[in-house]
Amino acid sequence: MANKVIENLYYTKSDEWLKVEDNIGIIGITDYAQDQLGDIVYLEKVEMGKKLKQGEILTTIESVKAVSDVYAPVNGEVTEVNEKLLDDASIINKDPYGEGWIAKIKIDNKDDLKNLMGAQEYSEYRKE
Repeated sequence: MANKVIENLYYTKSDEWLKVEDNIGIIGITDYAQDQLGDIVYLEKVEMGKKLKQGEILTTIESVKAVSDVYAPVNGEVTEVNEKLLDDASIINKDPYGEGWIAKIKIDNKDDLKNLMGAQEYSEYRKE
C-alpha cells in the first residue's frame, strides 16, 4: 500500500503536508492523497501573492476519478508556485513529497503549526 509518511513534515487531516524552512512553508499533498486520487491530470494555477487563512482552499486538483480541493495548512501569503505542475500534474503522483510540491507560503504565525499533526500522529490518524 502506497502510504509513505515522511518525518519532519507537518500534516493536515485533509491530507496536505507542510515543510517548514524558516518562515516559509512548502505545501503538497500526501502520498495517501495522491494514491486515493489516482492519476492526476490537472492542477488549477495557484495565485501568487494570494493571502490564505488556515483551512482555506489553496487550489484544486483533478484526477481521472475525482476533483479535490487542496487546503492551506497555515495562514500566510503564497510566495512561489510550482509551475512545472501546470504542464505535468502527474509529477504529484510520482513524487508527492519532492518535485510534486504545489506552492510555498510565507507563514504569518508559527503558532498555526500547533493545529497540525506530526508524521507519527498522521500515520495513526490514517490507520483509523
